[in-house]
Amino acid sequence: MPIHIRHAMCNEAFEKRPFVEHCRIMKACGYEGIEIAPFTLAADPLDISAAKRKDYADIIQSEGLTFAGLHWLLVGPKPVHVTTPDKAFRDASWLHVRNLVDLCADLGPNGVMVFGSPKQRNSTGGLTPGEATRNYIDGLASIAKHAEERGATILVEALPKSQSDVINTLADAAEVVAEINSPAVKTMFDTHNSEDETETQDVVIEKYFDIIKHVHVNEMNGHHPGTADYDFQTLLRTLDKLNYQGWVSLEAFNFDYGDWNIARDSIQYLNAQAAEAFSK
Repeated sequence: MPIHIRHAMCNEAFEKRPFVEHCRIMKACGYEGIEIAPFTLAADPLDISAAKRKDYADIIQSEGLTFAGLHWLLVGPKPVHVTTPDKAFRDASWLHVRNLVDLCADLGPNGVMVFGSPKQRNSTGGLTPGEATRNYIDGLASIAKHAEERGATILVEALPKSQSDVINTLADAAEVVAEINSPAVKTMFDTHNSEDETETQDVVIEKYFDIIKHVHVNEMNGHHPGTADYDFQTLLRTLDKLNYQGWVSLEAFNFDYGDWNIARDSIQYLNAQAAEAFSK
């Protein structure tokens, strides 16, 4: 029998709609979880009051969804950079991430925080990529205990060299996770960001499965599933083989097709791919 896919969807496709509509459309299409880009909630997400955070959490629950977590963590009005050689700026940036941990925890229990943000972690100020990575590890380690206490899990996302020069493969991410050695710091697999992997997705996922706590699905060109030729059947068979229990979360980068259409067609396509994969 095929895996029960715990479908979630990233909400920025619905950014122009009231938040309750994000949830209602996702639920109507068959999603169980919602993943939130903080900038869709407020110009400065850290200004969201405790009462408003509770309102968002209540809407998610009342509309029949589960809060999956946050992504696009560092898109916002304030400049942040977590690897800069400017220590004061770097410390302030990690405080920002620490405060986002609180936002994540306030929106729902057991949320993940997908830490991509290439522009805010690239090497800068004359640092080598290795030096920038060291600053990233030290900063993340400094907030790991707080994430543990709040019940959030920060996911070190591997980004290909076309996007970032810091942490390009799951092997790189695994080294960061191992060094920090915290239950609140793990990694994830993103189909779109796997271009620098030298092994096939099934091999990579199995190799790092113990620390993969989230999956993003999209085509390699950033469009939603079903618009190109990514091998989702192998992905789904691999997750089933390994008894994956986490979210399979849709993250599209192009919204020209329309939010409703993207949500509906993607989940229908992935379910059809799962059915076909397990009929063979």
